[in-house]
Amino acid sequence: MLDPLVTLAGAFVGFVVGLTGMGGGALMTPVLVILFGIEPLTAVSSDIVAAMVMKPIGGGVHWRRGTVNLGLVKWLVLGSVPSAFLGVMLLRHFGSGAALQANVKFALGVALLVVTVGLIVKPLLAARKKPGESQMPLVVKPLPTLLIGILGGLVVGLTSVGSGSLMIILLLMLYPRLKLSELVGTDLVQAVPLVASAAAGHLLFGDFKLGLTASILIGSVPGVFLGARFSSRAPDHVIRSCLVVVLLVSGLKLVGTTNITLAVVAPLAVALGVTYAVVAGRRVKKAQRSLSERPLGLPQAAE
Repeated sequence: MLDPLVTLAGAFVGFVVGLTGMGGGALMTPVLVILFGIEPLTAVSSDIVAAMVMKPIGGGVHWRRGTVNLGLVKWLVLGSVPSAFLGVMLLRHFGSGAALQANVKFALGVALLVVTVGLIVKPLLAARKKPGESQMPLVVKPLPTLLIGILGGLVVGLTSVGSGSLMIILLLMLYPRLKLSELVGTDLVQAVPLVASAAAGHLLFGDFKLGLTASILIGSVPGVFLGARFSSRAPDHVIRSCLVVVLLVSGLKLVGTTNITLAVVAPLAVALGVTYAVVAGRRVKKAQRSLSERPLGLPQAAE
């Protein structure tokens, strides 16, 4: 049976997924369990099957925009697809897997909070880069990228969390010069076979509910499409602000923060994110005006 409130929640989460590449499992699964009283295993199974439809839509938008690094996708998929199915098998082996899921989600929550700090500090460190460094071609590191795929796939199979949250974090650490729009696009495309593998496992061994999945999809499909279109066009400082908000709220929820605390922190995080985006946008426009007003042939002043 369709639930319009679940559909509304799916639209919001879908937009976040399309915009940032993360938040699907980290947001949707807790929403289903906490707000709608869905059993954890049912929430995990139904959410990950819905993600199997959402990811190709967002990935397709980024593919057309050219914000996908196929070299990274190849190594991520090689690791994530078999490990995602293995994760579902482990979940079945350990029964309901409640304790295991709690530990994995807590560790992931800590990681999200750590990277939130990194995203805030990173622009300050980026100012120390040499001119032209960010235009250097990206060199793919096969083994570390493969290991990211294996770890991400395993966590997704166990909890439905991680295809965006965990893997974007690790990719950002491994490839700090990768543009955020390309990071999101790459993650969404590699997540298509990853989520399909995990979904197949949950269809076979999980607790999939067709009505719940349909309710999620009716809202999330248009949401992820709109979010991906905005993400593929948006400047890095806008996407960074969204990432910080999503990471902070998701991380706090995963480590067990109370709903009252989240109700206070979430609006503050959104306000700070908007403020950062506005201030950073003004700085970018100011720098562009200064560059355009510099006389031709005049060398740039040494920093």
